[in-house]
Amino acid sequence: MADQTLDAKGLNCPLPILRAKKALAGLKPGNTLEILATDPGSVKDFQAFCRTTGNELVESTTEGNVFRFILRRAQ
Repeated sequence: MADQTLDAKGLNCPLPILRAKKALAGLKPGNTLEILATDPGSVKDFQAFCRTTGNELVESTTEGNVFRFILRRAQ
């Protein structure tokens, strides 16, 4: 289970990434953030976000039209 959940359903790029960035800043290194999004572009966006920020994309799943991501804050 993630330390915090961010509901970004109904938001389009770049809002899910911007809100996730803000939420991650409030977490301690090593803690996890679950993000729920409906924007299909968020899959590639979160992969790129983690590559450029050093945060870890622990999990990426899809259920119906909801994309679920688990990110671990970088040290």
